[in-house]
Amino acid sequence: MQDTLLPLLAAIAGYLIGSLSFAVIISRAMGLSDPRSYGSGNPGATNVLRSGNKRAAILTLVFDALKGYVPVLLVLVFGPRFGLGEGTAALVGLAAFLGHLWPVFFRFEGGKGVATAAGVILALNPLLGLATLATWLIIAYFSRYSSLAAIVAAAFAPFYEMLIWGPGPIVGVLVLMGLLLVWRHAGNIRKLLKGTESKIGQKAAAGAGTPPAGSSKKHPHGPQAANARGHSHKHPKKKGS
Repeated sequence: MQDTLLPLLAAIAGYLIGSLSFAVIISRAMGLSDPRSYGSGNPGATNVLRSGNKRAAILTLVFDALKGYVPVLLVLVFGPRFGLGEGTAALVGLAAFLGHLWPVFFRFEGGKGVATAAGVILALNPLLGLATLATWLIIAYFSRYSSLAAIVAAAFAPFYEMLIWGPGPIVGVLVLMGLLLVWRHAGNIRKLLKGTESKIGQKAAAGAGTPPAGSSKKHPHGPQAANARGHSHKHPKKKGS
């Protein structure tokens, strides 16, 4: 009974920690707009960066990675005395990743899981984490597309693990996380094929997400409307004028 209960409790704890959407939490704490309301609508570091606040984006990246790293590390350090091994650590990492994708505290509206997956991998196998991170950095540097870098890194991670360290429970978790990550990037893949995907550091386009305060999607009026290209107001002449 204990052999099943402890891994289950650890996985639930990992899921709850993963459900902390730091993109939303940090944005609220810093007085920024909800990242789900602009840009790609994804509550993650890349979309927070589109707000123009680099500090918020960096904090989001760090904490999203830590919520994948810390639960796995705790199992690896303290788990053996309770009979919890690498398999449970991998399960907890997967649970934290799923928590980020479908956070129970935020109406199950989560992100794509790149930073959290990176944290999980770094905790499970630091060398694998560095190799995966290096893959992401290389692709991101040359392409300037965070989504493309994430997809390539997710595809390579299980192959790195299998070829260098051999098969095991980590490989299965990496494959599942990779498939889910690619699935969550389906919209990005379509944009990449069309050439419309936003690049790293690109701010949210005007009109994307929630309109700025005071604006309206209805017919514009005022000074800005007068200067709008091709826009004019025609009023019927009064009789007798």
